[in-house]
Amino acid sequence: MSDSIDRFFAHLQETTGEILPVTPTGVLRFDLVDDSTTTTWFVTMRDGRARVKRTGGDADCVVEMQAADFEGLLAGRSNSVALLFRGVVSIEGDLKLYLLFRRLLPKQADSGNPDPDVGVPVSRERDGIRLHEWSSVFHGNMFMISGQDGNAEAGPTVPLGLFFFDTRFLSTWRLSVDDQPLASLSVDDVRSFESKFALVPGRPAHYVNTTTSILRHRWLRENLEEEITLFNFAPEPVRYTVRLDVGADFAEIKEVHDGFHRQRTVTSTVDQDALRLHYRRQTLHRETVISSSQPAHIDEQGFTFTVTVDSHGTWSTRMRVLTLVRDLRQRDLRERLYSSTTRARAEAGREIDAIVSTAPRLRADHEGLSEAYECSVRDLAALYYQGLNFAERLPATGLPWSMTLLGRESLVSSFQALPFLPDRAVNTLRIMALAQGARHDPFRAEQPGRIVQESRYGESAAFDDSPEAADFGAVDTTPWFVILLDEYERWTGDADLIRRYEVEARAAVDWLDTDADPVGTGYVWSDRRETRAGPVNESWRSSAEGICFHDGRLATYPHAVCEVQGYTYDAKLRAARLARRFWNDRALADRLEREAADLRERFNSDFWLPDRGYYALALQTDGTPVDALASNVGHLLFSGIVEPAHAERLVGHLLGPALFSGWGVRSLAATEGRFSPLGQYTGAVWPWDNSIIAWGLRRYGFKEEAARLSTALLAAGRYFGGRLPGFFAGYDRERTRVPVPYRFTDSPYAPSSGATLLLLRVLLGLEPYDDHLAVDAAVPEEMGQIALLDVRGRWGYADALGRGRRLRDQHPPRS
Repeated sequence: MSDSIDRFFAHLQETTGEILPVTPTGVLRFDLVDDSTTTTWFVTMRDGRARVKRTGGDADCVVEMQAADFEGLLAGRSNSVALLFRGVVSIEGDLKLYLLFRRLLPKQADSGNPDPDVGVPVSRERDGIRLHEWSSVFHGNMFMISGQDGNAEAGPTVPLGLFFFDTRFLSTWRLSVDDQPLASLSVDDVRSFESKFALVPGRPAHYVNTTTSILRHRWLRENLEEEITLFNFAPEPVRYTVRLDVGADFAEIKEVHDGFHRQRTVTSTVDQDALRLHYRRQTLHRETVISSSQPAHIDEQGFTFTVTVDSHGTWSTRMRVLTLVRDLRQRDLRERLYSSTTRARAEAGREIDAIVSTAPRLRADHEGLSEAYECSVRDLAALYYQGLNFAERLPATGLPWSMTLLGRESLVSSFQALPFLPDRAVNTLRIMALAQGARHDPFRAEQPGRIVQESRYGESAAFDDSPEAADFGAVDTTPWFVILLDEYERWTGDADLIRRYEVEARAAVDWLDTDADPVGTGYVWSDRRETRAGPVNESWRSSAEGICFHDGRLATYPHAVCEVQGYTYDAKLRAARLARRFWNDRALADRLEREAADLRERFNSDFWLPDRGYYALALQTDGTPVDALASNVGHLLFSGIVEPAHAERLVGHLLGPALFSGWGVRSLAATEGRFSPLGQYTGAVWPWDNSIIAWGLRRYGFKEEAARLSTALLAAGRYFGGRLPGFFAGYDRERTRVPVPYRFTDSPYAPSSGATLLLLRVLLGLEPYDDHLAVDAAVPEEMGQIALLDVRGRWGYADALGRGRRLRDQHPPRS
């Protein structure tokens, strides 16, 4: 055993004082293997302290790894989460303790792979099916996307197939009968995790003459199951050859999204009654196991069933697909972790129904609102996953690109959903606190106190080819963490949770004043980061083109993006309230309030463009304002940093023809040099962005404008079946008459689902005041009546009623 390991544990043993959050607690045992020798260390984490022993009894979490890998972790060459995904660690028990242990590691790190394998770029053109031609099922972070015939034949840039833990475990899943392709009669999306396909062999013109039909019934739980039933309506028995072609490329979902292809060697083995597809890279091992309930001839490309079906008879088989992530001992990673429990299909449905049943009941004359509300609540109830070891639910973001933990998106959707599904906020705050930055690791943009933005489970994450195992490259997640923490208490009165996360909240606020401000101007700065798909910035407009001047020039780095300063202002005021009321720290509260007031004064001086009547999109380090007109300025109303004297001119821009398309506020105004209605960050309409703007309009008393924006988005939602996608094109409503969708944007997408709920809060004017729910409805006349019943909060349950009427704006002064 090396001296560095002995010195590390000896230092822990000598450390006194509170160095850990108060939760989780327990005993962590390390079994460190060096050749044939195993050295054991016990670390007890309790009461904010860590205590080290060489001997002990039962442990809550047992970690086995090579001593050399642990040395790499101490030296900062490796990341705790990446080691787990790489298959060099075996863990039994409570994984949360292993993740908490990160806070005890030396602070300096640089965990990037010096020789990363990122693949080769391919065309990002997504040939094949469009958004409305998909059929998708999802459960946790496992999902399958196919055509409407149930088949999946994936190309490098098309997200068809079965994905789990950000990896495609099936890229080919093609059913045929007597060498004929199957044509779709209907698709029934029964539940988010269950679909049925009614099919016939041959071309659609043959429907009227066919005597054969096929039903595919597909569902997900911890694995994929599909029941294939063949019906023979001929007057005599018929002999059929049913073929299911199967393949896996084990591509990562981010590769598919970014347009990169990595050459992988996949091996196939036939094992008795199953087909096994393997991919290995050093210690990483991913495996797909496909089996059938009926006898079949199995080859390395699939299953062939030769059956005779009686007249008016049926034949069926049930296919089962396992997705295995092997650990150090070649067990599935989930086998020995506390939360790995298999759920039956009925249980998964009951779990979603139980969550939906806790949401307030809506009665609305406006059919589009009712449809959108029901769809949004159900989608948010289903958008979760268990992770590796959390008995609690972790928030997932969207299908197909974001079926994992994304910090900003989870925090925003939890804020939006607070009056409706408050438990989402609890789960989000829990994982954000646990995954909070603890080291200085430039590869991941990790810094102490910073809140994580992205956590993925794929091969690139495992081998540190990219920082996706734990990527902290966002400047807005940290203030959003504080905003959500405070808002949660205002709605629920849960003071225990506020005290539980005091350490993490203080660390988040400290980050805003230290590492977030490398320029030393009192602003939070966004830097440039390189990815395989190109440079990005650290705001929600993550494209390299997202922060630009009016004439199209790109801003230099670093830059202070306007809405992040508003979030920081809001977060400091909220943290001051928490410090005064719950942490018994009046000095901190007073300091934060002074800092917030100073920030507001400087911001309105530095960012306001008096000749334009709006705020700069960003500020460069030399003080030059980045003068493009963008939707970000609407977030400033949400945070309250806008001087009341500027509000009316700002609102005029937000609802003016350059920004407002008729369906929503564009991400970039049509007057700007880089505008394109198809530009994701340079002209598209993002529903979540618009919901934040709508709440800001309402906050400053612009009820009519808030209602106008809300009804426009709800009208757009009707063209998407009540499910607003991640974003849609920013064409003028008068020109297209319908909102123009993108081909492969996330849908469902948690912040878009949450947007519907926040818009409902805007229309009803819901606001918690101490132990009462305040209702100040501003419903436009054409929407009729809205009744929201049994709104949960610190007051118990309350009802909110709004009747449609002609609206007049009231603009109260803001302090």
